[in-house]
Amino acid sequence: MTAQSLSPARPAPAGPAGGARPAGPSRRNRAGSRAERLAPLVLLAPALLIIVGLRLWPLVLGVNFSFTGDGDRNGMMVGFENYATLFGDPLFRTALRNVGLLVLLLPVAVAIPGLLATFIYLRVPGHRLYRGVYFFPAVLSPVIVGAIFNLLLAFDGPLNKLLGGLGIGPVDWLGDPSVAIFAVVGVHVWATFGMALVVFLAGFATLDSSLLDAAEVDGASLPQTIRHVIVPSLTRTIQFVFVTTMIGMLTSMFGLLYVMTTGGPAGSTYLPEYYIWIQQGQLNQPALASAASTALFLIMLVVGLAQIGILRRSAGKED
Repeated sequence: MTAQSLSPARPAPAGPAGGARPAGPSRRNRAGSRAERLAPLVLLAPALLIIVGLRLWPLVLGVNFSFTGDGDRNGMMVGFENYATLFGDPLFRTALRNVGLLVLLLPVAVAIPGLLATFIYLRVPGHRLYRGVYFFPAVLSPVIVGAIFNLLLAFDGPLNKLLGGLGIGPVDWLGDPSVAIFAVVGVHVWATFGMALVVFLAGFATLDSSLLDAAEVDGASLPQTIRHVIVPSLTRTIQFVFVTTMIGMLTSMFGLLYVMTTGGPAGSTYLPEYYIWIQQGQLNQPALASAASTALFLIMLVVGLAQIGILRRSAGKED
């Protein structure tokens, strides 16, 4: 036998109490993984506190205030009385009908910047110039836009003079109850589609150009390329633009309404946000205005979720 086989075996190193030595690296790994899990929460905490403090908590207070009374009953709980008054008001019902009209016109408001972004992405002649021209209205104040279009759409304004030269009778763009809401919405779309255009262009940056090359090799027309390549590839972008455009239509048209029609003629251009301002700012009924604000929030929530669901099902069918 060799000397190595006769030598006694060395005992395993013992820990402080005579047991096995603790696995130090595993403890450090567990501590590191715990820190990694907590790090995102720590980074998100300031933003969450701001959202809760400045958004969610005021929303809760507003909903609670909508169940109280106005005037002599200020602070008294009145249940759903404000909501009954709200839906019994012809002006608010007109505002709701106009919301339905906006939802119907929403695809057009999204398709316009989407098509223009497609043409710019495909580098039509002058695409760099068009990018700046299309975005320029987005930097203008709604008050300025409204004042400009008040002059253009006046009964004796340039647009009616142009139509007269073509043999078409003048249109009372802002004085006809059946036309005014379309005029205001059209001006709003013109003034704001530049932001949606930028979002679409950002979405095109993620588009796989090889798909467009394959469509061109297969001889696909432009409508076929848009339907079968561009739309499925930009589903997320389209969802985002749909929701933000809808929110803009429902909450950012006050300036145009105030300058162009002041809710007229005969209340035909009322929208919920304008109705809220009238109740709060002119009629001094803050509780009723809170009820209208809550109704507007629920409308945006339901319509937004419905739009996302429809777009997701459409994307699933395309896949």
